[in-house]
Amino acid sequence: MIEIKEILTLLPHRYPFLLVDRVIEMEPGSRAVGIKCVTMNEPFFQGHFPGNPVMPGVLTVEAMAQVAGILAFKSGAQGKTVYFMSIEKVKFRRPVLPGDQLRMEVKVIHKRGNVWKFAAHAFVGDKMTTEAEFTAMLSDKSM
Repeated sequence: MIEIKEILTLLPHRYPFLLVDRVIEMEPGSRAVGIKCVTMNEPFFQGHFPGNPVMPGVLTVEAMAQVAGILAFKSGAQGKTVYFMSIEKVKFRRPVLPGDQLRMEVKVIHKRGNVWKFAAHAFVGDKMTTEAEFTAMLSDKSM
C-alpha cells in the first residue's frame, strides 16, 4: 500500500488538486488501484452544484491520471514529469457524490519509450462511474 506521505513524494500535485489518498494495489509496469475519499469539504462542491453537489467528471479523469502517474513513477520513471497527450473514450456512467469512496483502476495498455497509454476505470462500490483511455508523455524537464 502507498500512503499519502509517499504519494506526496511522487506527485507534484498539492491541495486542492491532489486527488489520490492512497494506492491499495500496485504491480509496477502493469496496473495500480487508487482511492480518493470524496468529502463535502472539497472546494469544487461550492460551485458544482449548489444544493446538488456532484464531483466534476473532469476531476475524476484527473484522479485516474494521477494514479497512472504514480504507477509510472513506481515503474522506474522517478524524476520525470508526466504530461497528458490525449484523453479518449471517456464515458461518465454515474455521478460521484460527497461521502463516496472513489476507487480508480488503471492499467498500462501500451508503452513505447517515454510515451505510455493507460486504460482507467473509476468505481463507487461495484458501480462504474467513469472510464477513459489516455496517453501521457514522460519528460525530463518542464516543456
